[in-house]
Amino acid sequence: MRTIDDVLSDARLRIRRLTPGETWEATQTGALLVDIRPAAQRAAEGEFAGALTIERNVLEWRFDPHSSARLDMVRDHDLEVIIACYEGYTCSLAAAALVDLGLWRSADIAGGFRAWQRAGLPVRHSRR
Repeated sequence: MRTIDDVLSDARLRIRRLTPGETWEATQTGALLVDIRPAAQRAAEGEFAGALTIERNVLEWRFDPHSSARLDMVRDHDLEVIIACYEGYTCSLAAAALVDLGLWRSADIAGGFRAWQRAGLPVRHSRR
């Protein structure tokens, strides 16, 4: 029997894990940062400045170049996509799912949004 820890470890063997600083640098040279956190979490905690928001439940359909539900920017498998979640667990699984679809440049942010905040990188808060 496998555990979620086994699944997570296997996923992380197949992806690049970036620090928040490396993620910021990559976005400055064309990488796409994708926030998969739920709307309520983004509203409560803030958002990555400049990130594209795509809920986890539709991620693969938006990034499969052959899907009729893909994003317009997804033309092939060479797009560099960096997935972010709150603490860096779910985004590892999501990035591995994109690698499984052939998006070989998919990565995640080690530590997620919390690490991004601790690094002092840009966060946008919604107006209430």
